[in-house]
Amino acid sequence: MNALEALTAIHKMSSSELNLVVEAVKLRRTALAKTQARTFTVGDAVSFKNKQGLTVVGTVRKVNIKTVLVDSPSQGRWKVTASMLRSMEH
Repeated sequence: MNALEALTAIHKMSSSELNLVVEAVKLRRTALAKTQARTFTVGDAVSFKNKQGLTVVGTVRKVNIKTVLVDSPSQGRWKVTASMLRSMEH
C-alpha cells in the first residue's frame, strides 16, 4: 500500500479504526526515534535547526532512548530529538 492508498483508506475509517491507526503511527515513530538515537555516540559532531530555523552546531554529550543531549559552545545545551540531528562527519 502506498501513501495515497493509505490516505484514502483513512478517510473511510470509523473513529475506533482511526484510534488504531494513531496508535500504530505513535509506535512506529518511537521505533524510528530509538533507531536514530542509536546512530550517535558521545563526542560526535552534530548539527540541527532550532525553532527559529538557525543551524546549531555542537557535540553529543549523552544519548538517551529517543533524544540526544548536545552541547554547543556558543548556543548552550540542547535536548534534541534524534531525528532532527545531522552528523557533521560527512
